Amino acid sequence: MTAAPGFVHLRVHSEYSVADGLFKIKDLAVRAAALGMPAVALTDQANLFAAVKFFQACLEQGVKPLLGVDLLVIDPDGEVARATVLAQNEVGYRNLLALVSAAYVGAPDRGRIARGQLFARAEGLIALSGGRTGAPGSALLKGDLGAAAARAAAWSAAFPGRYYIELTRTGRPDEERYIDLAVELAATLDLPVVATNDVCFPAAGDFEAHEARVCIHDGRTLDDPRRERRYSESQYLRSPAEMCELFADLPSAIENTVEIARRCSVQIALGTYHLPNYPVPTGVSLESYLAEAAQEGLRRRLARLSELGELRQPEPVYHARLAYELGVINQMGFPGYFLIVMEFIGWAKSEGIPVGPGRGSGSGSLVAYALGITDMDPIGYDLLFERFLNPERVSMPDFDIDFCMEGRDRVIAHVSERYGHDAVSQIITFGTMAAKAVVRDVARVQGKPYGLADKLSKLIPFEVGMTLEKAVQQTKELAAFIAENEDVAEIMEMAYTLEGIVRGVGRHAGGVVIAPSRLTDFVPLYVDDQSGGLVAQFDKDDVESAGLVQFDFLGLKTLTIIDWAIA
Repeated sequence: MTAAPGFVHLRVHSEYSVADGLFKIKDLAVRAAALGMPAVALTDQANLFAAVKFFQACLEQGVKPLLGVDLLVIDPDGEVARATVLAQNEVGYRNLLALVSAAYVGAPDRGRIARGQLFARAEGLIALSGGRTGAPGSALLKGDLGAAAARAAAWSAAFPGRYYIELTRTGRPDEERYIDLAVELAATLDLPVVATNDVCFPAAGDFEAHEARVCIHDGRTLDDPRRERRYSESQYLRSPAEMCELFADLPSAIENTVEIARRCSVQIALGTYHLPNYPVPTGVSLESYLAEAAQEGLRRRLARLSELGELRQPEPVYHARLAYELGVINQMGFPGYFLIVMEFIGWAKSEGIPVGPGRGSGSGSLVAYALGITDMDPIGYDLLFERFLNPERVSMPDFDIDFCMEGRDRVIAHVSERYGHDAVSQIITFGTMAAKAVVRDVARVQGKPYGLADKLSKLIPFEVGMTLEKAVQQTKELAAFIAENEDVAEIMEMAYTLEGIVRGVGRHAGGVVIAPSRLTDFVPLYVDDQSGGLVAQFDKDDVESAGLVQFDFLGLKTLTIIDWAIA
């Protein structure tokens, strides 16, 4: 048996911090497990983009996931300070979702939150003071001990027994002076201290790549004398032994990391579906309402097929298939899903918005055909329902629905009106540093000539899923260029580290999520830079993991052009 580890990292930025952070989520969980840590926190800057991925990765590695966030908090005097908050329980996690959403939705300062908003949702949260850049810390370093004490006291009152004065030793300016003052302040106010390493990258050797990542985001070059040097080589995931040695003079700061980890226990409910509520008449179940609508719709479809002479099978075959499909849909708990899709497609058609005839596995459903969701007879074309829904492989049904480009936003607006503006949003996507782009980015921040970067990028094949490693293996000219030119080799060395890292966020082309209540009961929200529209901070896969239903509202230019031609 190994001795119980004596330290837990409580402040860690991953690649999803976007402005900084190199850690890939799986690598963070694997590294924490390898170092023998019982738990590790993820506290990205003002977002919970990776919360579900982190939760799942930690469970796979047998490490306790601590869910938190680094916030920029606006003090009553207007000063902006940093603080870390960690979810202690389910209430805290819900408050975290609401707080991170409030930093974007209706926020005058994007990514920031007023202290009053945070204090109002302090229940179930543990707060770390933010170190030198926190509210008390910045006052201490200005020599204003009275303001520092007043701020720490206000935070402590808002987070009773859950507020810690944070200490770091990463070799950055004023750290030791801050520690002396902060320890004295903590003793005066009887507050606990806690050690963090403000982690931004996996190992000490990754510092230069991390600096390049920061420069890419900030639009600077590495040798720019005007750029702010905010990070140090020490901000890696140090081992418990290293941290214990670093804070040997303040053992309580180390012990409190483990104590905080013990106090935090949050479960994200995965694999449980939360369908929006489809309104049905009083006393009528969703199952019976769906069956009635499908049977009536099938009668109309069969009459029309007979009229056109296109009925490919006897009518009893259709009725038997319909009964079978309804049984599977109801058994799997998805009648509401079909009714919701039926309603908004019916609304679009009634408004003259062109809708596609259906494609993908959903075309195999006779229920969908009967409800007017699709327009192809699956029995006539011998299409399988089991490709769409299969009781042996439980997953959400997923219709790919094509709307005219001009009408798509009207359909989304209708859904928002029907189910509530706070219950409907689009879904986030994450752009990564792909092979061709990353060599250009690295060359720019390293100050290399544009022509060199251009030549290097053009030697990488333009192919979906292309990586730098594959490119070097496939292209002899590229391999020779790297071997012969030191500048190119230098670009490639750093590009390998940064390839695949999250570079920015966007909006999914078609994904729309509808929740049974406010979205912030389930997911954090973000505001899309370009459209100003709401997007869920979890991507398509994580929205489904969190149990929410997402619908694909795809805008198809072809439908628009056909509509113009007919008009």
